[in-house]
Amino acid sequence: MQPITILNYKSGNLRAITNVFDQIGCRYVIAENPKQLNEPCKIVLPGVGAFDQAMLQLESSGMVEALSDLVIRKRVPILGICVGMQILGTSSDEGLRSGLGWIPGKVKKIENQAGCLRLPHMGWNDVTPNHDEPLFSGMSAPRFYFLHSYYFDCNDRRNVSATVEYGSTFPCAVRSANIFGVQFHPEKSHQFGAQLLKNFAELKC
Repeated sequence: MQPITILNYKSGNLRAITNVFDQIGCRYVIAENPKQLNEPCKIVLPGVGAFDQAMLQLESSGMVEALSDLVIRKRVPILGICVGMQILGTSSDEGLRSGLGWIPGKVKKIENQAGCLRLPHMGWNDVTPNHDEPLFSGMSAPRFYFLHSYYFDCNDRRNVSATVEYGSTFPCAVRSANIFGVQFHPEKSHQFGAQLLKNFAELKC
């Protein structure tokens, strides 16, 4: 199996992610610029912090054009994590910058109409995946660790691959062909997170 390429654009928890890949015996390389994106088999796009800052950091890395060629034209599988998932979308209520636009939809703040929800949404929650969604293969009653105040509202509900309930029910995983995203942190989700990253690593290219 070719190593997975993990993007380092100064906006992700690389150490935690590489620790999980080490644990499951999956080889990986780190890419920080376009020259290091050497025809990867798969790509992981981590993310922490705010939408605009993540987009600015990714654009500053110079990798956006090369990524678009790999993901859109060559259909290389990519997994966006947390804010890395949110920037797959078109825009966000959190900021002013445009996202990558690979999965049409807007990132919106979690509804707190009664004022009784604690934001950010932080901690473990049950996740309800779609039937036969490959990222969740081999899991029974999956639970993942969340830390966020915004969620990805897809234009097309067919792009929603899993949901979570926190005050309301909203998407926590998205997919469009070879493009995957999860709002939760698999790198902090113990056996479920390790299984999800292993499932991604084993997807057929």
